[in-house]
Amino acid sequence: MHYRQFKMVDLEITHTKGSGPGGQNRNKRSTAVRIVHLPTGTTIFATERRSQLQNLEAGLQRLEEKLEKLRHRPKTRHDTKPTKASKRVRVESKRKHAATKTTRRRPSDGDW
Repeated sequence: MHYRQFKMVDLEITHTKGSGPGGQNRNKRSTAVRIVHLPTGTTIFATERRSQLQNLEAGLQRLEEKLEKLRHRPKTRHDTKPTKASKRVRVESKRKHAATKTTRRRPSDGDW
């Protein structure tokens, strides 16, 4: 079996007994799967299913997702400066708004 992100040679797969709800099959059989990705040291423990094969598939799927998250590098962001025109428009808008507000103001005692 070969998954997209890793080779099976890079994995250490061990089977253990599960615990918790699931009945006699889960408590007596080695259905839990522990997968270690040796190059990164990432460990996955899958116990949610009653079948060893289903737990192995679920664990490999989760390992693939986890490795994808580790591999993801977000794009670097660069600071940008506003253009002169956008600065001029913003300042003009502020002046217009200020002028509108001054017309709404009540005259103070000293202005009469």
